[in-house]
Amino acid sequence: MQEERSGLEIKVFGPGCAQCDQLEQQIFQVLSELNLTAHVEHVRDAKEIAKAGIMGSPGLMINGEVVAVGKVPGKEKLKSMLQKES
Repeated sequence: MQEERSGLEIKVFGPGCAQCDQLEQQIFQVLSELNLTAHVEHVRDAKEIAKAGIMGSPGLMINGEVVAVGKVPGKEKLKSMLQKES
């Protein structure tokens, strides 16, 4: 039986503002550039955002760990975060 890697679990938290959408798009670009697989979810529900402890938007969670809140990390910073977690 062959074991498959499930890849990264990434969640973008935010109501759908321009910064949240920008962060989501940058994540997809960086994943493509790094040739990484990930399950990306955009959480827009205010209750779910609060439950995750995100107090500003956009919020970014990689593999269950909140790594950014209230800002869109630069592309190089995102690459670094994703490579570290992959």
